Amino acid sequence: MQNFKRVFGVNQPVIAMVHLGALPGSPLYDADAGIAGLLAGARDDLHALQAAGFDAIMFGNENDRPYEFKVDTASTATMAHIIGQLRAEITVPFGVNVLWDPMSTVALAAATGAAFVREIFTGTYASDMGPWTPDAGAAMRYRNRLGRQDLAMLFNVSAEFADSLDRRPLPDRARSAVFSSVPDAVLVSGQITGEAARMEDLEAVKKALPATPVMANTGVKHATVADVLRIADGCVVGSALKVDGHTWNSVDPDRAADFMARVRTARGN
Repeated sequence: MQNFKRVFGVNQPVIAMVHLGALPGSPLYDADAGIAGLLAGARDDLHALQAAGFDAIMFGNENDRPYEFKVDTASTATMAHIIGQLRAEITVPFGVNVLWDPMSTVALAAATGAAFVREIFTGTYASDMGPWTPDAGAAMRYRNRLGRQDLAMLFNVSAEFADSLDRRPLPDRARSAVFSSVPDAVLVSGQITGEAARMEDLEAVKKALPATPVMANTGVKHATVADVLRIADGCVVGSALKVDGHTWNSVDPDRAADFMARVRTARGN
C-alpha cells in the first residue's frame, strides 16, 4: 500500500489508457499513417486525458491483434520511441503494458522511466493465444537487474481472452499471488477489453486482500464508476472515454471530463 500511494499520490487513483494504434509488424498496422500517425494519435489522447484530470495514464498496445506472448522487438521499440517523444508533455505518473509479454513490459518501463506496469504475471491459462504460463519470478528479477526496484507492479489476476486452468476460486488465487510475489496492487478484469469485471468478483478479492490495493481493470463506465469505487481502491479505464465508447476510437474530451467529474463526486472531492 505504501508504494501504491507513493506512485499515485491519491486515494483511489483512476488510470486512463492511451491505446496506441497497431504497431509496425502487426497485422493491423497502418503503413500509410506510419509512426507519425501513431505519435499524433497518442499525443491527442494524452493531452485530452490530462486536461480531464486523470490521476495517471498508461500506454498500451491494445491494437496489436492478434496478441503475442513474446512480442516483436519492433513493438517495444516503437512504444519506447513514442513515449520518448511525448515524455516532456506527460504531467502525471505514467505506466506501460506490452500485451502480453511481462519481460518486454518491464524493459519498456526501464527504458522510458515509467512509474508502474500492468501485466498478467501469475497463473496458468487456456487462452485465445494458446497455453499461457507467465513467470512472475523472472519478471520481478528482471526489474531488479534493470535497477528499477521502485517500479510498481500491478498484477492482473483474471486474464482477459482466457480461462484459468487453476480451479481455485479467484480470491484464493489473488491471495496466493500476493503472498508469493508481493505485487503493489491486484487488478480484477472482465473477459475481454472493455467488458466489466463482475462486482461480486471485485468484492470477493477485496475482502480477501484488505491490506492490498485492489483495482477494477476493465469495463468501468460512467454509470458504474461510483459503484466500483465503493469497493475498489481505484480503477483503469479506456473504452468508456472514447468517441461513442468504442475501444478503437480516439479519446472524446467531453466523455473524459464527465468521467472524472463523476470520479471526484464518488471520492468526495
